Amino acid sequence: MTVSSGSPSWYLRRLSRMGPREVGGRVGDAVRRRRWRSARPDCPSVTGARFTAALPAGTIAAVPPDAAKRLIAEADRLMAGHAEFFGVVRDDLADPDWWYDPKTGRRAPWGYAFDVPYRDEDAVGDIKQIWEPSRHQYLTQLAAAYAITGDERYAERVAEHLRSWWAGNAPLRGVHWTSGIELGIRLLSWVWIRRLLDGWPGAAGLFEGNPVALNQIWHHQRWLAAFPSRGSSANNHVIAEAAGQFAAACAFGWFPSSARLRADALRSLERQLRSNTFGSGLNRELATEYHGLVLELGLAAVAEADAAGVPVPASIRLVLLRMTDALAAIVDNRLRPPRQGDADDGHGLVVDGAGTDRWASLLATGDAVFGRLAWWPTVTGTDVRTPLLAALIRPYSKDGTAPAVSRPPSRPAHFADAGLTILRGPAEIWCRCDGGPHGFLSIAAHAHADALSVEVRHDGVDVLADPGTYCYHGQPEWRQYFRSTLGHNTLQVDGGDQSVSGGPFLWTRHARSRVLVADASDASDRGAARWCAEHDGYQRSVHRRRVELTAAAKELRVVDEVRGPSRAVHLAFHLGPAIAADLVGNRASLTWTRDGEDRSAVLDLPGQLRWRAHRGESDPPLGWYSAGFGRKEPTTTLVGTGFADGAALLGEFTTVLRFHG
Repeated sequence: MTVSSGSPSWYLRRLSRMGPREVGGRVGDAVRRRRWRSARPDCPSVTGARFTAALPAGTIAAVPPDAAKRLIAEADRLMAGHAEFFGVVRDDLADPDWWYDPKTGRRAPWGYAFDVPYRDEDAVGDIKQIWEPSRHQYLTQLAAAYAITGDERYAERVAEHLRSWWAGNAPLRGVHWTSGIELGIRLLSWVWIRRLLDGWPGAAGLFEGNPVALNQIWHHQRWLAAFPSRGSSANNHVIAEAAGQFAAACAFGWFPSSARLRADALRSLERQLRSNTFGSGLNRELATEYHGLVLELGLAAVAEADAAGVPVPASIRLVLLRMTDALAAIVDNRLRPPRQGDADDGHGLVVDGAGTDRWASLLATGDAVFGRLAWWPTVTGTDVRTPLLAALIRPYSKDGTAPAVSRPPSRPAHFADAGLTILRGPAEIWCRCDGGPHGFLSIAAHAHADALSVEVRHDGVDVLADPGTYCYHGQPEWRQYFRSTLGHNTLQVDGGDQSVSGGPFLWTRHARSRVLVADASDASDRGAARWCAEHDGYQRSVHRRRVELTAAAKELRVVDEVRGPSRAVHLAFHLGPAIAADLVGNRASLTWTRDGEDRSAVLDLPGQLRWRAHRGESDPPLGWYSAGFGRKEPTTTLVGTGFADGAALLGEFTTVLRFHG
C-alpha cells in the first residue's frame, strides 16, 4: 500500500518511528514556527565587513584546460538561458521565475513558509524542480567561469540573479524557506560565488556591502540554528545544514553570532559525519549518491575551516579519508560506484561543466588531499573543483592534528558493517551483492526493499542493473515501484516487499539481513569468489542466496532458496538499457555493444519458474531504468513466476550468467 506523505495515516506512522527526545524537539519546532510568524527580528547592523577567504594566488592557473573548456561551454549555455534539471529542459534561465515548476506548469503559492504544503504537487508543483535552481549551483558555475576567463558578463549575470532571488524570497516567505538542506546548500553556494567573484569590482558591493545580502545570510543562519534535522531525520540533510552553516560562519563571519554559530555547526558536523558513516567508510544510508553528497559537503566544510584558520577535529578528516578509500574500493573499472538506494542527483559544490565525471573528481580530490593508495584505480579525467578545494585544504599528511591511521593495504572487497560485497572477475566482471542493513535510522528514508539483490556489470556496462530511483514526490506508484522488491534483482515471496513502506520516505518494518560467506578475493587470482546471505523480511520464510563468480568460465551462478512456507515466488532480473535480450523458454541470449565492439552473454534461468520479458509497462510499472532523477527509459526485465500446488513452494532456484569472449 502506498501512503502519501502528509496524510493523517502518514503522520501517525511517522510519529511511531520517533523517540521521546525527537518528539519533544519537534514540538519545540512547532512552537517556534508559530512564534516566528509574527516575530521577525532584523539583521544586526554590520560595519567594516571584509571578505578574507579568497583563493590563494595561482589557484585558477592550475585548472586543467579541458576542464575549463567544459565549464565555459556550460556557462555559455546558462547565459543563453538553457539548463536541464532532472530531465526537464529549460530555456528560461536568463530571467528565472524562482517559484515556477516547468514540469507541471504550476507556481508555488506565496505565504508564510511553514504554511506552504510543499509535498503536495497539485498545490505547489514538483518541488524538486522549484528548489533545484534556487540552490544556486548554476551560479557557482557562472562565477567559476568568471574566475577563469575574467569575462564580466558572467559576474554581472550572477549579481543580477542573486539580487532577483533576494528580492523575491524574503526571509520566511515562500517555498524556499521550508527545507534546511536547501538553505544549507544555498549558503555554501553563496560562499563560493563570493570567493570566485573576488576579482570582480562589484563583488564587495554585492555581498558584504549589501544590506539585502547581509539580511539574507543572517536569516539563513538563524533558520538553520533553529530548525536542524533531528532524530530519525538526521541523515544527509543534517550534514548539508551543518556544512552550509559552518561555511557561512567561517567565510561570512561578520555577525555577533558568527563565532557561536561556527562552533555549534562544527560540533554538529563532527558528530553527524561520524554517525552517518560506517567504520569502513561507507555511508550508513546505503545510498551511493548520498555517499558522494556527504563526502562533497565534508570536503567543502574542511576547505572553509582551513581557509579561515579554524581548527577541525581530527575525526572529521579521518571520516572523509575513510569515505574516500571506500569509494575507491567499490567503483568498477570505469569508476562507476554501485547504484544502491535512493539517488536524486544532489551535489554539494558544483563548479564543473557537463561531461565531468563526478566520481573521478572526488577521487582526484582525495588523491590531492589524502594521497592515493597503490591499489586505487587510475583517474584519467580532469575537473575544476579539485584544484580549487586542494588549494584551500591542508594535505592530510601535513596536518598537525591528523592522527596516524592504518589504511587498507589492498583493495577491500567486503564491507562487513555495511553488508556490501564486491565480486570481481576476468573481462572486468563486477558484481555487487547486498547483505546489509535495510537503511539508516528508524525510518530508513532512502532505502529500497532490495535485500540480497545483485548488480552485475561487464566492462562498466549494466548487465543485471539496479533500476535506480526516478522520483520522490507526486507520483506514488512510480516511487513505490523503483524502491520495491520486484524492482530489484532479488526474490519476492508471496507478492509482498521484504520491508514494509509507510510512505515515500518511511519504512515501518525493516528486513534484517546477515552475510554468511564473503570469500570475495578477486576471482581472477583465486579461481572463484563466493558470497552467501539471508534475510528475514518475509517473517514466516527466510530467503537465502548464494553467489559464485568463477574466473575460468566467466560465469556467475546465483542460487536462491526459500526456507519456510511460501505460496508464490517472483524472481526478477532487470537488464541494463544497453542490453538486448532474446528470451526462449528459460534461456535469455543477451547482446550489447561497448566501444564499437559487440559483446554477448547467456542467462540460464530456473526451469521451475515460468519466465516472461517485460518492457516499459506502466500499469503496473515494470521494465524501467532511471539513469538520473526525473528520467526513465524502457528496459527489459525478466520475471520468473512459480506457484505452490497445495503445499509450500520449496527448493532451489539456480540462475547462471555466462559471458562470452
